[in-house]
Amino acid sequence: MGSTVVIINLCGAVALLLFGLSQVKDGVSRAFGARLRTALSTGTRTGLRSFVSGFFATIALQSSTATALMTASFVERELVKPRMAQIVLLGANVGTAVTAWIVGFGLAWLSPLLIFIGIGFYRASSSNRQGLGGALIGIGLMLLSLHLMSAATEPLRESSALLAFIGLLDNAWPVAFALSACIAFISSSSLAAVVLILSVSSTGAVPPALILVLVLGANFGGAIPPFIASIGTAASARRVTLANLIVRGVGCIIVLPLAGYGGVLLQMLPTPHTMLPVDAHLAFNILLALIAWPFSTALAHWMTRLVADEVKPDMAPKFLDRHDLSSPVIALASATREVLGVGDMIERMLMKTSDAFTRNDLSQLAEVAPLERRVDMLQQEVKVYLSMLGRVGLSDENSRRSIHIIDYAINLEHIGDIIEKGLVQQVTKKITLGLKFSDDGYEELMRLMNLTIDNLGVAQTIFVTRDFALARQMMEVKVEVRRMEKESAERHLKRLQDGRLESLQTSSLHLDLLRDLKRINAHIISVAHPILDESGVLVESRLRASQ
Repeated sequence: MGSTVVIINLCGAVALLLFGLSQVKDGVSRAFGARLRTALSTGTRTGLRSFVSGFFATIALQSSTATALMTASFVERELVKPRMAQIVLLGANVGTAVTAWIVGFGLAWLSPLLIFIGIGFYRASSSNRQGLGGALIGIGLMLLSLHLMSAATEPLRESSALLAFIGLLDNAWPVAFALSACIAFISSSSLAAVVLILSVSSTGAVPPALILVLVLGANFGGAIPPFIASIGTAASARRVTLANLIVRGVGCIIVLPLAGYGGVLLQMLPTPHTMLPVDAHLAFNILLALIAWPFSTALAHWMTRLVADEVKPDMAPKFLDRHDLSSPVIALASATREVLGVGDMIERMLMKTSDAFTRNDLSQLAEVAPLERRVDMLQQEVKVYLSMLGRVGLSDENSRRSIHIIDYAINLEHIGDIIEKGLVQQVTKKITLGLKFSDDGYEELMRLMNLTIDNLGVAQTIFVTRDFALARQMMEVKVEVRRMEKESAERHLKRLQDGRLESLQTSSLHLDLLRDLKRINAHIISVAHPILDESGVLVESRLRASQ
């Protein structure tokens, strides 16, 4: 009976840890998701920046799996180079290890404080504060779960059954490795597996060499979920997660036979013996990053040969299956996925245009026109698909959802037109004529361009979740965009009055770019209109009522 209680308590503590991890991930995504995505996609110009981006993104999200899948999606959209993606994941691995090391200090006294503060933020009206509150609550629950694990394993310290089981594992390292990998795979978190190893090893019954073997298994098992999750994606995305799995696997194969020597070296560290699992986790990932980093280019080339590109029709929809029209819920979900893909193409067009503007590189614009044609075709396919769905008869709710999907697709198509016929032509003129903006004017345009890209990411989230708080926040951004556009135009005219040469040469170009970015944001922000309109918080006119 006692052993049953111990197992139940231990399983409950592990479940609380996993729930805390998910709370941190969801909270950070809600509060800083758009900024994290932008930072991760733009912060990969050099190897060091890529490593740091992966490191901090994983610490923020508390999930190397989330970082891996996000990075793989950026590689699929060619926002991140494959070589840099490999370095990002090396940073993500170290980020997970650092998180485990911090948790390993057992700051259980912080748990009630963090939960208390988190509840205060969670009850706020702001979506960002609610997300931050959820993240703080998640961290508090993680620390509490570690305390509960320690309490749950207390009766095991004198358990003869545990000592016998550990003895069996110590004589069968491959079995111990596989067991730990399975735990990490099932929990979809190497962090959870390492924290569990930390709790069991606190009994003092686990030899150092076996601890290292178990930690290696947790590392390998933690790389499996992102690879499985990417199986249905493009070849470029699969290469990233498979390469990460191979790198960790090779590292484990090299270190596993030397675990006895590694355990001796780890015992020489000045940290307490109870910290040995997290020390091993951190040391392994730092060593793996140092060794694998120089081979990232060769690895990316090898993965290109190992995972061949699939042959797909360029213009065909991916998700619009007419067999699903008999089930409106599935059909609407398929249409939503297709339109999200259109939004990703628009984001890619904006990123390419922004890169061309900053680098004075016309080659970045070569992909914009083909993407715009595909956007036009896909939004037409979505409209035809949903019109066919409407003929089978829809409920009022599904009918409204269908209209919202079509409306968002049309707005994305308008944005594509503005990018191709407006922004691209203006950037081309800047590059071909060798025009140079004033430093102030350049910063104003780039600030509005970056805000536009961030707003599109938030709009994609609103389109799927229909989150009222995010929609309201988006409408507040509309005022900020209008203010930025007005102030930039006024500052530009002031620079003209001052006779600044750069402003004189780029006057019409500056104002045209401001106008088009403002128009794009108007189409992006329109995704919030149906949600706020249904809630009755929109008015029909901005005109002030007469007294």
